[in-house]
Amino acid sequence: MKRNSRFLSISMVCIFLMVMLSACMEVGGPNSPTPTAKPNATGGPTASPGQGDVNTTASIVNEASAFEKAISNSGTWIICLLNDLTINKELVLDGEFKNGKKDNDGKDIIQRKIALYTQDDNRNVTNRFTLTAPKLTINSPNARIQSGTFKGDIYVNAKNFELVDATVEGNVYFTNAEAESTFKMDATSKITGKKELKK
Repeated sequence: MKRNSRFLSISMVCIFLMVMLSACMEVGGPNSPTPTAKPNATGGPTASPGQGDVNTTASIVNEASAFEKAISNSGTWIICLLNDLTINKELVLDGEFKNGKKDNDGKDIIQRKIALYTQDDNRNVTNRFTLTAPKLTINSPNARIQSGTFKGDIYVNAKNFELVDATVEGNVYFTNAEAESTFKMDATSKITGKKELKK
């Protein structure tokens, strides 16, 4: 009887260990979800690296090389800064991106945003940052700079570029009539230099 009791106890421990080992092997396995990278309350939007359409994810950056990659035609639709950034070369916002939303007709919305700010959970701006570069060329349609400062000149080649709660310490040049006629800026935005068509 004592022997059966001991055998039963050992069997139960073995079964328990096998179940635990099996469960541990599944964590991080091929069917487990990819963890979501979510900054603290002062951070930008939530990003899910490696999942879904790369065009609808966000790049949350704090250094020049990451910023340059994010604004390229293989980058992301929204680029969020976490600090002031100075890049001593010309920059190009390139490519056409979807923001993950649909319009009233069910079509994907094309948009690009450089977010020079962080926000809290209620979308209140908590910090504003300055991006400095000698020149920023806008080739992406429906692009926006929001809630911060760009120091340098902006050359707009694409339609529907806008400034939202943003300052440009420099000039804004439009390289074609469509870029100029579709440009928008809200009442809280300002341009310290010229705003003109320059072919």
